Amino acid sequence: MADLSVELASLALRNPILSASGTFGHGLEMEHFSPPHTMGGLVSKTVTLRPRPGNTAPRIHETEAGFLNSIGLENRGIGAYLRDVLPRVADADTRIFTNIGGEEAGEFAELASMLDERDEVDALEVNLSCPNVGGGRLPFSTDPALAERVMRGVREATDKPVFAKLSPNVTRIGEIARGAEAGGADGVTAVNTLLGMAVDWRHRKPRIASVQAGYSGTGIKPVALRCAWECARAVDVPVIGCGGVGSAEDVLEFVVAGCSAVQVGTAAFSDPALPGTLAEHLDDLLEAEGVASVRELVGSLDREGRAPA
Repeated sequence: MADLSVELASLALRNPILSASGTFGHGLEMEHFSPPHTMGGLVSKTVTLRPRPGNTAPRIHETEAGFLNSIGLENRGIGAYLRDVLPRVADADTRIFTNIGGEEAGEFAELASMLDERDEVDALEVNLSCPNVGGGRLPFSTDPALAERVMRGVREATDKPVFAKLSPNVTRIGEIARGAEAGGADGVTAVNTLLGMAVDWRHRKPRIASVQAGYSGTGIKPVALRCAWECARAVDVPVIGCGGVGSAEDVLEFVVAGCSAVQVGTAAFSDPALPGTLAEHLDDLLEAEGVASVRELVGSLDREGRAPA
C-alpha cells in the first residue's frame, strides 16, 4: 500500500482528503455515507458570531457542469456550534477544521478566541471569500492588506493552525495568498466559488434571487487548479486545493500542482459516499504508478511538460 499520510502545518493527516465547507454539513451528518476515519479531515459549515437566516430563495440552481448557490452562510451561530455540534464531533476519528466567517476583522478574531481552548477543534479555516453575503466581506479576499489584517487578528487569538480560504474572483491570487501568509496563516485554501449567474429568459428573471451566486462543481476545476498552482508558487505554507474535484485523478492533479491536501465539495451532493472512497482509489493509482508516498508528488509539476524518467 502507498503511504497516503500528509502534513498540514503542524497537523498530521491520514490522507489528503478533506470535505469542503458548506457541502458536508458539519461532518457527522454524512458519516453513514463517508465515515470520518476514511478521510483526512472534516471542514465545518461556516460558523458566525450570530445566527444567520441565509439569503432569500431561490438560492440554488443546477447548471450544466455544477451548480450556483447563494445560501448566504445560513447557520445557528457560534453559541449553538459550541453547545450542540462540537460535543458530537469530539470522538470523530479524523481532524476537525472549523470554518469561521465575520463581517469585520474583529469578528474573525473573536471567533478564533472562542474556539481556541476547544480540544475538539484541530484547526480553523478562515472564510475570507464567500461571495454570497453583504457586510463588506468579499474585500477581505481581494485586498492583500485586508487579508493580512484579518489573519493577523486570528493568529493573535489562537494557537491552533489557521488556514485562509481565498477567492478566485481576483486578478492576482498569489498576492492575496502572500498577504494571508504575512498575517500568520499556516496555509491557504484555494479556492472558494466563482461568481456566476443564470437567467430564465422566458420570464426575464434571474434563476437566483440574489442574481449573482457562487458557481461550483466540475466546470470550475481548471480555474481552481490554476489558482492553487499560483498560490503554491507564491507562498511557503501548505496549500489546500478546492474546486471541481470529483475523482482520485482530480485529487492527484491538485497534488502535483502543489497542494498538500484537497477538499471535495459539490461532487458529494450527487454521491455523498465519494469522499470516503477517494483514499482507496488514490492508493490504487499510486501503486499502479509505483509511487510509494503521495508526498512525493506534492508540487512535482514539470512546467516543460516532460514525462518523469
